[in-house]
Amino acid sequence: MGVQDDLFGAPDEDAPTPVTPTAARRGGALPPSPHPPDPLDAPAASAAPLRRKAAAGICAQPQDEAMHALARRLPPTLRLGSSSWAYPGWQGLVWEGEHSDTQLSKNGLTAYAQHPLMRTVSIDRSFYRPLTASQFERYAAQVPDDFRFVVKAPSVVTDALVRSDDGRGREPNPAFLSPDLARSECVEPALQGLSHKLGALVFQLSPLPLAQLDRMPLLLDRLRTLLRALPALAPTAPDGVIAVEVRDPEWLTPDLAAVLRECGATYCLGLHAKMPPLQAQLPMLRALWPGPLVCRWNLNPVHGPYGYADAERLYKPYDRLHHPDLETRAALASVLSAVTGHGQNAFVAVSNHAEGSAPMTVRGVAEEVVKLAKR
Repeated sequence: MGVQDDLFGAPDEDAPTPVTPTAARRGGALPPSPHPPDPLDAPAASAAPLRRKAAAGICAQPQDEAMHALARRLPPTLRLGSSSWAYPGWQGLVWEGEHSDTQLSKNGLTAYAQHPLMRTVSIDRSFYRPLTASQFERYAAQVPDDFRFVVKAPSVVTDALVRSDDGRGREPNPAFLSPDLARSECVEPALQGLSHKLGALVFQLSPLPLAQLDRMPLLLDRLRTLLRALPALAPTAPDGVIAVEVRDPEWLTPDLAAVLRECGATYCLGLHAKMPPLQAQLPMLRALWPGPLVCRWNLNPVHGPYGYADAERLYKPYDRLHHPDLETRAALASVLSAVTGHGQNAFVAVSNHAEGSAPMTVRGVAEEVVKLAKR
């Protein structure tokens, strides 16, 4: 039994097994985008705000000693965080006082990064519109030196279908998996703007039409071409990693693992109702071991694969847990403990739609990791 078996549990087979397409396919239609683009950017920030309690009147919520003690017990290579930070309902959890989502979008990142458990954040707005190096630089200036960003590649590269105004895919996207666009519209600006604070670049491949899923070898060739064309991250961002997230279980095959390994990329563990549960995705991690872990916990399965709108209606203002998923927390903590215990980095971005309140979910995962360390 190899080390990957010890880490991720004894496998039923030595590599991931293909998953057959489901009958309930929507013909490639994409659900409406769950997160609207953030408002306009704040003016460029200097390094000075990092040493202040407040940015534009937004003060970090003081945390008790128990929270700080919990943070100190976590592995230094584990970075937990959320998807974005512009949530007024986090008052008393992340910041003091009442603030609008626009105010928080512009000026809340400094307060967010002062929370002892929040050491990463996923910049999801870059999925909807590519960001410039100067926009990334503004974000980097607002966080401590050991903070790391997870960045989503733009949909113009990762969507097989061009989205209409309602977020649904309507026609083939000629730029799907374009190496040139991936490099110029994502990797190069992120590296230039975030520098060593870049943690993971995530290429989330949105749900594919059934006709494309039936041509998986061609898709894998295109993905290989894209990944091999990307510049190396390590010279600028030593912790940086390229990760591929999928929303169709048909991708989970030994062939995908082979492409990622060949290109020096990794698999993004996607906890989403469209995908099999965490335990069923572990063969991909096992096939790519050793290496860093990237995880995005997106949507509680109680809402179904297209349930973002339902989750948003129920969970807003994201100030408490509605559907604690203790099983997923425990399974994720086990993987995180194993990966970081072997000196590898782990980047975890949790959505409010996972359980109802991302800061509370992050604390729950952190507590599970600490429990495992005591055993």
